[in-house]
Amino acid sequence: MFDRRYTADCRIYNMLAAAPRHLSFHTPGHKEGKWDITELSFSDNLACPAGVLKAAQEDVAKILGAARSFLLTDGSTCGVHSMLYAAGVKKLVFSAAAHKSVYNGCRLLGIEPIVLPVRYAGSVPLQPSPESIAFALQNAGMERGNGSVGVLLTSPDYYGNIADYAAVRRICEACGALLLCDGAHGGHLHGTPLYAGGYCDLWVDGVHKSLPAFTQGAVVSARTEALGARLAASVDIFRTTSPSYPVLASVEYAVKYPRKLQSERAAERLKERLHARSNADWTKVVVCYGKNAFAVQEALEKQGIYPEFCDGENILFYLSPAQPLRQFKALERALQSFEGLRVNEQNETPMPAFTAGERGEKTEWILLRESAGHICAGDAGLFPPCLPVVREGQVIEGEHIEKLSAAKSVYGLIEGKIAVYI
Repeated sequence: MFDRRYTADCRIYNMLAAAPRHLSFHTPGHKEGKWDITELSFSDNLACPAGVLKAAQEDVAKILGAARSFLLTDGSTCGVHSMLYAAGVKKLVFSAAAHKSVYNGCRLLGIEPIVLPVRYAGSVPLQPSPESIAFALQNAGMERGNGSVGVLLTSPDYYGNIADYAAVRRICEACGALLLCDGAHGGHLHGTPLYAGGYCDLWVDGVHKSLPAFTQGAVVSARTEALGARLAASVDIFRTTSPSYPVLASVEYAVKYPRKLQSERAAERLKERLHARSNADWTKVVVCYGKNAFAVQEALEKQGIYPEFCDGENILFYLSPAQPLRQFKALERALQSFEGLRVNEQNETPMPAFTAGERGEKTEWILLRESAGHICAGDAGLFPPCLPVVREGQVIEGEHIEKLSAAKSVYGLIEGKIAVYI
């Protein structure tokens, strides 16, 4: 995976490449004793970095425009929980289309969620408007400078939509709210006006999603030294004590990977030819096939083409600057066969109504196909994009059952059963 043309400045990779072969009487148990190692005399210690890991994190922070950045081998979920803990807010404003890690972080830390309803373009969730965020902060009783409320953006989201960072930043500054961002899908945007780090107090980059890093590679960053100190204490709580050195090396490599303008331009041309949904992120190619989406996904997989996900109406094809342009062309050729099934669905619509029911004291797992009319006892949705199809406290309806039943990968279900209140 590591292209030697781009490794000259990658400190962790070069340390591992130069590591002496030795007899391993240390973890891990495979005893290879070269790339996948533990904290040795030459490899530094992520819990208290003083050598190569310290220098790599300082390099990454400089590139990302942060006061401090921390490498993660636990994915963006670890970063989300770390920044929520570091923020220390009592209430958090965020979109209902946030990743499950945000909901779980609020539960874990006792943060009161202030969930914004979602606007849709057809079936695709959009970013919350600055006006809706300002209204939510006002209703939350935010007093200037008390720091008790934060705003968390999910940007760019899985569908390539990017928040109006500048407008939301002005709103937060006016009332003293912290601005956070789950940028799990935006690590490739650093150095551009579309990057969350140019506006946010705390933010996460899930670099493995759109850059050449191993799975679970991520970065969490702080805008100021004061927040950086709090974040350092926070990652010490949530980050693993057994970080993977190959993943660490890949995170640094990914952040330092050169921008590929040729790929960006080719991706935009590809979107035009495919009549893909309009978005601001070149790596996300979203094509709507309506009710035929799962069938198109299955047909593509038989050809050896695996998209990132299908949400029941749209298929997302995830691009990368490390991806050969010939694969862009291969995707275009494959999708030509399904042009007649494509649906043009762009009009903005409100979020479907959340029909709440009365929660019971006990729960049980029942067959999904028999759950219509029951009250859901936990979020359930498609995996990915890890957005709830039906939320805890919501009445389960036929359309929820239909979508969850048709999907190949979900969360919140166990062996075809869903938790409900009784």
